[in-house]
Amino acid sequence: MSFSTVLVANRGEIARRIIRAAGERGLMTVAVYVDTDADAPFVADADQALRLGTTYLDANAIIAAAGRSGAQAIHPGYGFLSENAAFAHAVEAANLVWIGPPPRVIASMGDKLEAKKLALAAGVPVLPSSDDLAGASSVGYPLIIKAVAGGGGKGMRVVVEASDLDDAVAASRREAQSGFGDDRVFFERYIARSRHVEIQILGDRHGHLVQLGERECSIQRRHQKLIEESPSPALSESTRRAMGAAALDLARLVGYQSAGTVEFLVDDETDDFYFLEVNARLQVEHPVTEEVTGIDLVGEQLRLAQGDQLGYDQDDVHSNGHAIEVRLCAEDPRVGFLPDVGTLVAFEPAPRPRVRWESGVRRGSVVSVSFDPLLAKVIAYAPSRREAAFTLARALEGLHVGGVKTNRDFLAATLRTEPFLAGETTTDFIERFEPPRTLEVSDEELRFAAVAGALWLQGLHRASSSVQPRVPSGWRNARMPSQQTILRYGERSLDVRYHSLRSGAFDLGENSSATVHHWSESDIDLEVDSQRARCRVTHSSDHLYLQIARGTVDFLIVPRFEVHGEATLGGLNAPMPGVILEIRASAGQRVELGETLVIMEAMKMEHVISAPHTGTVRDVFVTAGQQVDSGAELLALDDE
Repeated sequence: MSFSTVLVANRGEIARRIIRAAGERGLMTVAVYVDTDADAPFVADADQALRLGTTYLDANAIIAAAGRSGAQAIHPGYGFLSENAAFAHAVEAANLVWIGPPPRVIASMGDKLEAKKLALAAGVPVLPSSDDLAGASSVGYPLIIKAVAGGGGKGMRVVVEASDLDDAVAASRREAQSGFGDDRVFFERYIARSRHVEIQILGDRHGHLVQLGERECSIQRRHQKLIEESPSPALSESTRRAMGAAALDLARLVGYQSAGTVEFLVDDETDDFYFLEVNARLQVEHPVTEEVTGIDLVGEQLRLAQGDQLGYDQDDVHSNGHAIEVRLCAEDPRVGFLPDVGTLVAFEPAPRPRVRWESGVRRGSVVSVSFDPLLAKVIAYAPSRREAAFTLARALEGLHVGGVKTNRDFLAATLRTEPFLAGETTTDFIERFEPPRTLEVSDEELRFAAVAGALWLQGLHRASSSVQPRVPSGWRNARMPSQQTILRYGERSLDVRYHSLRSGAFDLGENSSATVHHWSESDIDLEVDSQRARCRVTHSSDHLYLQIARGTVDFLIVPRFEVHGEATLGGLNAPMPGVILEIRASAGQRVELGETLVIMEAMKMEHVISAPHTGTVRDVFVTAGQQVDSGAELLALDDE
């Protein structure tokens, strides 16, 4: 049962987290990786790394890698094979230590219908549900469709009216089959204004169990969590105690060991709570529990897997202060949080305020369509909830990031909204309060940023000049027009005109001037009309990413002489790389505004391409099953 080397059967930030915890306990670590991740940070973090010729889902290849490396234990992290009972059993059959709950527990909890039966047996309240696809009326509307074998938002669909049921079931089954290899789904009563609250449990092999308090994970998009915190801002002390007791009752019934969570849905109006599922693994949001309790959950998993006893009981567990975590993802909140792909040309957290960064990427990392768009988890701890929220928002705003679209600005804005600070964090938070989806830059901020960008480019040109480098930029022996730089920010174009003065400053016209106090290839210290700031700058191709106090401004550098090409009109394009699942339109077909035309799968989720206007399909350029690149034209639609 003892082990000295752990193979981490995962990738990204959770692989780095496990490698760090194992190293702190004197254990050697082994990483496995696929070609896409060859240069990922977690590969370099481990003491040894082995390339997988297949995928992270290849159980046989991972067990074989453990044998080759000399590892005696496997930690699955979360996702991938972490809740695969057959994999856990195969690990133990290979005389390796499985760092997680026993396979029998994973099997019983991995089937949501079986888990609900066990919850009922433990006296835990559950929502009305049905696994009979003809029994929707017995559950009632609105209802939610869920995958029997999985979670993470995959296979989940909310259905408000019976007329939408068949399409939703078909989509849920496709997603469940793709994500879990099991297309079974079931219906459950949907509570629109509710809270998603989970209880962290921890058990050893000697029958000792504790619960470490709750985490609220209500702010979600596509039924996937974005912001998590501990403790919940809304639970009464009596509800908190009752949920903790219910979680322990269920855990004792199934003989739970290692770390896991019992998840509940809390009706925000009545304070009643209902069992949802058990996640028989480490959770993405485990750091908030670590911050408020001081208990290292990954370290405990490693210790308990060696056969140690917990060594403490429920009275020894205390929660202090408040912790909040956000999931920083490569996605565009402006278009339904659609995932984005590309290369991170900039990724540099600010040194202050000090928060906890759990990141799987660095500058130069490629965000691929092959994996979840999570870039990092950022966690702030403080004595009070408001202070934790402000600290976390400030840390997000200070992140210098560019190359892919992210939800950073949305997260920072959400943390500062009054509804969030007031604790109104129900599952419909985003739809109900509509926090800003992107950075709202004032005219003054944008002008300063544009001047900083223009003068940084001026400095770059001087630094790279091989002809008379000491002659000031724009110098002429006669009076000439000002130099000009045009930067585009969204739909706005900013025309910056300047010329050098003998003092070294720059005349911006209209009684305005600027002084560059410091310039380097990575930043500029600039003063414009008595306003001074130091801005981090990253230049990549025709983009200039410039850091201001509240975020990163992405400027497009407009060339002095634009080359105009033919524009393609009337085309519907793939928003990202993916696979075409279904085409619902044909050439010559008349379609209505909002009608579904194409369904594609990308980043393990389905995405619907709808008609932007009423019109007639002129041509269809793709077929079902076809792999398409981002921007590929799917069909041509003529406007009426």
